[in-house]
Amino acid sequence: MDGRRVCLLMVLWAMTHLGSPGLGLRALRRTTGGRRAGLTGQDANGVPLRRSKRGWMWNQFFLLEEYTGTDMQYVGKLHSDSDRGDGSVKYVLTGEGAGSLFKIDEKSGDIHATKRLDREEKAYYILHAKAVNRFTNEALEGESEFIIKIHDINDNEPRFTKDPYMARVPEMSDIGTSVIQVTATDADDATYGNSAKVVYSILEGQPYFSVDPETGLIKTALPGMDREVKENYQVVIQAKDMAGQMGGLSGTTTVSITLSDVNDNPPRFTKTLYEFRVPESNEVGSAVEVIRAMDADIGQNAEMDYRIIGSDGPGMFDITTNRSTQDGVIVLRKPLDFERKRQYSLRVQVENSHINPRFYSMGPFRDEATIKIVVEDVDEPPVFERASYVMEVKEDAARNTVIGSVSASDPDNKSSPVRYSIDRLTDMDHVFNIHPDNGSVFILRDLDREENAWHNISVTAYELNNAQQISRVPVYIRVLDVNDNAPTFATNYETFVCENAKANQRIQTISATDPDEPLVGHRFFFSLAQEAAGKANFSVRDNKDNTAGILTRRNSYSSLQKSVYHVPVVISDGEFPMQSSTNTLTIRVCTCDREGNMKLCNAEALTARAGLSTGALVAILLCVIILLMIVVLFAALRRQRKKEPLIISKEDVRDNVVSYNDEGGGEEDTQAFDIGTLRNPEAIEESKQRRDIVPETFYPPVRRPVLPPTRDNNGDVRDFINQRLQDNDSDPTAPPYDSLATYAYEGNGSVAESLSSLESVTTEGDQDYNYLSEWGPRFKKLADMYGGDDSDRDS
Repeated sequence: MDGRRVCLLMVLWAMTHLGSPGLGLRALRRTTGGRRAGLTGQDANGVPLRRSKRGWMWNQFFLLEEYTGTDMQYVGKLHSDSDRGDGSVKYVLTGEGAGSLFKIDEKSGDIHATKRLDREEKAYYILHAKAVNRFTNEALEGESEFIIKIHDINDNEPRFTKDPYMARVPEMSDIGTSVIQVTATDADDATYGNSAKVVYSILEGQPYFSVDPETGLIKTALPGMDREVKENYQVVIQAKDMAGQMGGLSGTTTVSITLSDVNDNPPRFTKTLYEFRVPESNEVGSAVEVIRAMDADIGQNAEMDYRIIGSDGPGMFDITTNRSTQDGVIVLRKPLDFERKRQYSLRVQVENSHINPRFYSMGPFRDEATIKIVVEDVDEPPVFERASYVMEVKEDAARNTVIGSVSASDPDNKSSPVRYSIDRLTDMDHVFNIHPDNGSVFILRDLDREENAWHNISVTAYELNNAQQISRVPVYIRVLDVNDNAPTFATNYETFVCENAKANQRIQTISATDPDEPLVGHRFFFSLAQEAAGKANFSVRDNKDNTAGILTRRNSYSSLQKSVYHVPVVISDGEFPMQSSTNTLTIRVCTCDREGNMKLCNAEALTARAGLSTGALVAILLCVIILLMIVVLFAALRRQRKKEPLIISKEDVRDNVVSYNDEGGGEEDTQAFDIGTLRNPEAIEESKQRRDIVPETFYPPVRRPVLPPTRDNNGDVRDFINQRLQDNDSDPTAPPYDSLATYAYEGNGSVAESLSSLESVTTEGDQDYNYLSEWGPRFKKLADMYGGDDSDRDS
């Protein structure tokens, strides 16, 4: 500015490369004018070099981190050629940390760090510097940028990414088998010195494992490590910076290494001979005993299979493996019988299910043992010779006839006698019985095959010496058929004959049924009864196929002469002994058209066809009449119910108090009502009607004159009450139930007569009350109120 050259000088303190403190002074000058531009030298080719116009160039400056001095750490100094020392130049510092971490002296341009700096928090700071006129605030130099880089020191130890590490490696692994790789990081600057160069070493876990110092890979260092001997290992790994040199910082971590199992151990029986005792009563399919082979391996490597490789009782036993416990379960496959065989010998083998070929040389992975099974004698129930019995008996067999027998015996050596009985739950009608000693089954009641063709009963056998030992056997009894039922019509036939029928015309085909079941099938014979053969109007023709036809024997029939014919038909079977029955066929005479279709039958026939007899029609008519009577009675009751009192409450006792809430106007109110009625019993209403029902007829009340009572007659009250009683008894509007009527009669015999002022309403003329003063001091107040001259009262 104004052609003047302004120089900005900055002095910085820096450190040496190895961190030892050293101070260096570096001055940077900027030329803003061209007065001194000129030839300064030549290059290798002899080309003259000229000084070119350029801005400020700032290098990267270092500041020591974690400064521990008491004074602020000096960074450098800003200076402008325009600064004459008169205080007119002001130095301004802006950018990252300006004013807080870094402060500048506005007058001298000295820069200081106010706090301890940590490179791991921030590695460098970018700042801007300029010089301005203090008074005009005009820039004397353009803004320039420079960087302050924090110089790293070894102040962070290596840290592992996990703590602890968990790892697994198979047992019996070869030397050098990789287990796990650990990693540690150092927050120091890896580009400067060895502060972040980490080296790994093993502190605990030798001689079983080793670690690669550069990669941190842990490997096995000892062969033949057996899980069954030791399963878990704790390995401590150290990571040290400064490439492991003296003075470096270090960190540690723990690695938990577990040896995983491999199938390197065969199963082994704990004994070579097992002996078990088994009762002969054990059921087929039940577990006899359990054996177990031991295997030091675990999980899948300990799974094993059992099998029988030899036995003196083939098929008697089997062995299965319980997968949850790896036990061998011996199962009974056939019934045991102490009396037949008392001892069995088995040869059992166990073998691993999953064998590792790598360890074949450590085999064989199987073992064998002998099992001796001793059968124990048990008191067994009787055994029947058969699993079930089938017996046959004819339905006409007599009672106590033996139809068969059952047989059972005690299988035990003592051979206890056996007794028999029938389970009555299977023969509740007591149709059969059994001889308790020999087991003969015989009949107690008559049989009927048509009612029950099969009887299924249960026979029990028990030992005489031990009734608790019971066995059962089903007995099926078939009842054989005997021709003891006569054939009958197969259905209820409804037959009619037309009045214009011709002779030998078939009007009906009949068939028969028989509940008996002959072996060769049924054969029925049909004929007309002998008693009707001479004067028969119809004939029966046997069709030889268990059916027969009903034929007419004349040309015409008249319903007026006879409307119904009864034809007796004899049906017999061909069995022995032969059974026959006479069945009546009812034939109605009807009017038909030319094609023989029925048009009309008489009323009796129609009624019979509809299934309604005369008695049924009469019963229906009676029911209708009864219903009509019920309806009429109901209507009459409804009309009677309308006349009943409106008040039917239980609380209605006919002495209710009716309140009208009327207030009188005093003595002078003579228009409201006749007050004399309250005083004179004779003053009553001409008629009094009930308010709880609607009156139908108005009856004038009957009132008798009331005799005034006298002092000499003590019966005045009795006469008054009797008169009121007669009035109520003769009153047609009185309630039809008991009611309570209360009467209070004051009487007319008082010497002082009535003292009430109410009577003055009906009294003609003025009364003289002067006599009140003669009654004594008790009536003095009344004498003052009513006594005296008229002139006094008016005034």
